[in-house]
Amino acid sequence: MKNISVRSFIHILFSVAFIFLVVIFLLLKSWDKDREKIDEFKRYQLISLSVLSKLTTDPTPKELQDLYNTFHLKPVDKKLLPKIIDEIAKRGETIYNGGTAVGQMRVFKLSKDKKYIYIQKPPYDLMLVSVLPPNYYKEIAISSISLLVLLLLLIYGAILRKLQPLKTLHQQIEKFANGDMNVHITYKYNDEIGKIAKSFDDAIQHINQLSQSKNLFMRNMMHELKTPITKGRIAVEMIDDEATKAVLIRAFERMNELISELAELERVTSRSFEPNFEYLMLDEIVNEATKLLMSSDNLIIDIQPYAMTTDKKLMAIVIKNLIDNGFKYGKGKVILKTNVDIIEVISTGDSLKHPLSYYTEPFSQAEKRSEGFGLGLYIVDNILQKLGYKLGYRYENGQNIFMILPSQINTLVC
Repeated sequence: MKNISVRSFIHILFSVAFIFLVVIFLLLKSWDKDREKIDEFKRYQLISLSVLSKLTTDPTPKELQDLYNTFHLKPVDKKLLPKIIDEIAKRGETIYNGGTAVGQMRVFKLSKDKKYIYIQKPPYDLMLVSVLPPNYYKEIAISSISLLVLLLLLIYGAILRKLQPLKTLHQQIEKFANGDMNVHITYKYNDEIGKIAKSFDDAIQHINQLSQSKNLFMRNMMHELKTPITKGRIAVEMIDDEATKAVLIRAFERMNELISELAELERVTSRSFEPNFEYLMLDEIVNEATKLLMSSDNLIIDIQPYAMTTDKKLMAIVIKNLIDNGFKYGKGKVILKTNVDIIEVISTGDSLKHPLSYYTEPFSQAEKRSEGFGLGLYIVDNILQKLGYKLGYRYENGQNIFMILPSQINTLVC
């Protein structure tokens, strides 16, 4: 029940209530039918005893008429008697047969509302018809149940109509979650749903403002960084020492690459970003990754050539960042190898002190900054998610092994 939607819960609730009403109605109908039969039997039994008893006293016509009125009976016209007897013989149903030592009484049923009572007590031979007044109990009961069902349906419809804006609200929030930043949530009433809609709309506008501020800051920051780097790169050309000149040129180029990577990260983490998928060989990506490294002297590459569909530039950044981490926080050489369709980056060093998920969040704590693995793995994890892969980690024989896993592999991520 915890995972069921509100709309489905209301459907179930009202369905149960409707079924309950129908069952109650059928039970009442069955109970009323049994009660009616018992009451009818008691009535005919009382008529039998009262009329036969009265006939033994040789009553006057007035006394008989009073008795008939008491039990809602009426003598059958003698002219119609032959026809009625013929009808009783053809299709009559005996529903009561009783009497006393002084006489007998039988009740014949021709239809639901037409019942004849034949009383035989010498010298009397009477044919009476039951003229009970209409009983509106059933009609009242059916009307009451129908009214309850109608009221239930009206409440059901009113609740569903009241919840309808939630569906629209959900669709608008989904649009925003899928990258449509221009969503504007409106609701004309100031009820609970209206307050929720307004809160979401305020949150969306606030997020848009933050996003715009962040984008402006990133553009300004990268522009301001590129200016001194460009000036430094020009100044380096004036140095005569070629060795020093080469080192400085490489340093300035690396700064430019870092700024480009930062811009790439900003692009990757935006909601509207779509990777440029290509069908290419792994060694092409590895070559691209090694070009991004400051140095690949202590890198051992042991990969089996196989094809993959991915974004070449982004996957190269992932591999480069994992190798960089291996150099920064490991000891000695870093190994890049393949294990079937898993890419592994292996370095010797101490194991991670926290689960991998701790390091794939952008660092905000001094502990993360001092331990490293913070922003680098955050970039790696975000890119891999965009490319349909996931980041794995295990510690084995004194080695940290970071793995690039296809998303369908259910490998334990430590």
